[in-house]
Amino acid sequence: MRVTVNHQNQDHVVDIQAPATILDVLKELGIHASTVLAVYEDTIVPHNSVIEGDLTLELVIVSSGG
Repeated sequence: MRVTVNHQNQDHVVDIQAPATILDVLKELGIHASTVLAVYEDTIVPHNSVIEGDLTLELVIVSSGG
């Protein structure tokens, strides 16, 4: 399956074996899960959500600081 990920205004395409989780896709891209929220169709989804077909995700960077 093909997952398109929009991260920092750039589209990244990952071809990955189905089923996979969003966490699997993030690992494939080298993105630490703790640094982003995954958004699908305007809804934040957990990183352990299972993907079974082509889709597009948006990643929103999580701000942190003290």
